[in-house]
Amino acid sequence: MSFSSDVKEELSRQIPAARHCQIAEIAAIFALCGQIRKNEQGESILRIQTENAYVARKYFTLLKKTFNIEAKLSVKQNQKENTYLITVSETDTSKRILEAIKQTESPQEGSVLVHKIIIQRQCCKRAFVRGAFLAAGSISDPNRFYHFEIVCQDQERAEQLCGIISSFDVEARIVSRKNHYVVYVKEGDQIVRLLGVMEANIALMNLENIRILKEMRGSVNRKVNCETANLNKTVNAAVRQIEDIRYIERTIGFSALPEGLEEIARMRLAHPEASLVELGKTLTPVVGKSGVNHRLRKLKEIAEDLRRKQGGELL
Repeated sequence: MSFSSDVKEELSRQIPAARHCQIAEIAAIFALCGQIRKNEQGESILRIQTENAYVARKYFTLLKKTFNIEAKLSVKQNQKENTYLITVSETDTSKRILEAIKQTESPQEGSVLVHKIIIQRQCCKRAFVRGAFLAAGSISDPNRFYHFEIVCQDQERAEQLCGIISSFDVEARIVSRKNHYVVYVKEGDQIVRLLGVMEANIALMNLENIRILKEMRGSVNRKVNCETANLNKTVNAAVRQIEDIRYIERTIGFSALPEGLEEIARMRLAHPEASLVELGKTLTPVVGKSGVNHRLRKLKEIAEDLRRKQGGELL
């Protein structure tokens, strides 16, 4: 299964203890994948349609536990995936559910996602976000990248959902995609917080473990890249120094150099791979990094001066 499916499977098994939280989660599922149809007598029929078995199971269980009703569940088998349809056709029961979730029998386009009274408690807001994710949400594989989203039918509903999520100190944004509006979160730590809000604790720990491994790999890669860059820099500098020293040896010889410069020139030829610190420890007496660097600069100046006098090009 995908990471998103794992999260939904975990959330589908969580049934809130409080009835008001159960109603909040039902309200979220119905708001995002529910429909109100009229039969021939003009009576309201409630139904949700989903391709996710976990959503169907959760909604069916919540209706049974909250309203003590047996909704009708039908499954349409397709070539790729099944479609689950849960229907409540009894008029009195439909009205009771709509009244509980504060939905009108003829919702208008652009109407609110949820009535404020449904989510006045913080625990109910958690339940609502959980239901919204189950009904219309997804999370990308965190091994690849971080992305959490919930798809809404219109901008007004997306803005309300964004506000609910933001109340948990999670930075949610909205983007228009085709004929829908998507509420999304992209930062790994923000998605971890959101999983905590929905009480998906197993998924939260799995995501945290992935984040830690990715951060460790990133830290190791940065260190290796830094060490590689420093090594390349040291090697390139040593190559140029040896070229200067060889040029001096061919033209005027080491005997023309002051004692300190002659010593460092011979030691650089003998230890081409050594760093400045390592090179300084081979001298007698030992010379520090800045002292070694100063002597090598002097040798460079001498080589450049010799090339100018002989009409050669500077290396």
